[in-house]
Amino acid sequence: MATARLDYVAPWWTYWLHNFPHFNLRFQPVNNTFQPEEASYQQSVIFLACVGAVGASLSLLVLAVYLVCLCCCRRKGDEDTKRPDTCCVTWVAVVTGLVICSAVGVGFYGNSQTNDGVYQLTYSLYSANHTLDGINSMVAGSVSNIENKLKQHLERLDEIFAARADYIQSLRFIRLMVNNIIQELTALPNISQTKVYLAAFAEKTAFIEYYRWLIYLLLLILDLVICLGMCLGIAKQSQCLLITIMGFVVLSLILSWASLGTGTATAVVTSDFCVSPVRYIVNQTQDFLSADIAHYYLFCSPNLQNPFQQSLTICQRSLTTMQIQIQGLLRFSVPVFPAAQRDLLGIQRLLNSTEFSVHQLTALLDCRGIRKDYLDALMGVCYDGVEGLLYLSLFSLLSACALSAMLCVIFRLWTLMGSREKEYNDIDAEDPFNPQARRLSYNPQRSNTHSFCSYISSLGSQASLHPPPQSTSNSTIPPPEYMNQSMLFGEVPRYENVPLIRRGSPPPSYSPSMRTTYLSMTDAQIRRFGTDFQV
Repeated sequence: MATARLDYVAPWWTYWLHNFPHFNLRFQPVNNTFQPEEASYQQSVIFLACVGAVGASLSLLVLAVYLVCLCCCRRKGDEDTKRPDTCCVTWVAVVTGLVICSAVGVGFYGNSQTNDGVYQLTYSLYSANHTLDGINSMVAGSVSNIENKLKQHLERLDEIFAARADYIQSLRFIRLMVNNIIQELTALPNISQTKVYLAAFAEKTAFIEYYRWLIYLLLLILDLVICLGMCLGIAKQSQCLLITIMGFVVLSLILSWASLGTGTATAVVTSDFCVSPVRYIVNQTQDFLSADIAHYYLFCSPNLQNPFQQSLTICQRSLTTMQIQIQGLLRFSVPVFPAAQRDLLGIQRLLNSTEFSVHQLTALLDCRGIRKDYLDALMGVCYDGVEGLLYLSLFSLLSACALSAMLCVIFRLWTLMGSREKEYNDIDAEDPFNPQARRLSYNPQRSNTHSFCSYISSLGSQASLHPPPQSTSNSTIPPPEYMNQSMLFGEVPRYENVPLIRRGSPPPSYSPSMRTTYLSMTDAQIRRFGTDFQV
């Protein structure tokens, strides 16, 4: 889009946005012509921006209803019924993370496109402003040289040629040509107001664009941080981290809806301008530029006559005539009046510089330079700029929806973690074979308590401690049903599934002989090892 086209054609998405319904605050239809000074048009822009506020309100309302339903209708099922919910929540979290990452990619592209378009707009405005500044300096410099320096030389020549009437007549003719040049140059339209208007608009646009780009960049980074924090919260199952992420999600959700309303309103307003830019520019410049001059620069058609051509032609002819007169005086008057040579040569140098300035002024006043800047500005704002705003609006919409789903996921994870913590806390803390209970309820005063394994290992070193012989009645007892089932598929019975026998039983993986030894502890052994393993 960097090169200017021969003609400007508004893209299709600007017509699509231009046809959006425009309503004022009373829900009455408004003309979609770009008129930012009109109160009704301003109300229509506010109405479009309020779409984001409505979306944010609906999103928060749905989240509040979901939270109430989740708190009031929490299901209390067993572990098998909770596994599908956990899997579903995990997949929803993964999908929302992928959607947010995709939205962030779209947002980065849209932010870059919008920034490129606005940069091209401001660059074209500064280029046109430089052209107008050159025109003003050329006109002001030429008029100043002719009025001040040239007239001083003519006054001294009047004194020198006072005795020759024919030379005085030539000086009067030169003075008449000087007045014609001054009159034509001062008759040119004063475009200094246009220069000031373009400079102020370009500076204001660049200032707003910088902060807009920065805000969107921070919002994109915030969404990426939220995705990363969500992954860490799910992996570590940290409720504190999820609470922090929840606050950032609510903030990002509100900012996403706000950016959606602002971006949509800006895109629609810019499209209203891009559909018919000539009308608005002509209306804005009618106080200091005529309609034919504005159309000459905006269209630059060969059928349109240059409004400055007549003035520039008169200036050129006047300068040529003055050059002829000065050359004649140098040829015939200098031999008679040698003192006039210095002033005549000074006038000739001023005429040469003025003629060069007029040639430059003719090139600057040509419509092709300003027309190129005008087309570049339109291409930047209407193609790259509006396209980038559409991508940013898509990012805001996807991000808002994905963040709403992420809040639902966080609420559900919170309830699952709470129920899991509650079930885990229901375990008897006095159970000596509960590792979590031993870790949480560690008492330094009980640091000398011997474990069952240390007790078993000490049996071999003490000769007084022998396991009692098993009675013959016990050997005839058939094994339990679960051991019979295990022996059907293997020769050795399995003991890892043996249930705990009373509260003081050893771990299920121990054999019956070890359990028998454990249950046959004597009083002396109990006094030695404590009552931790007493039945």
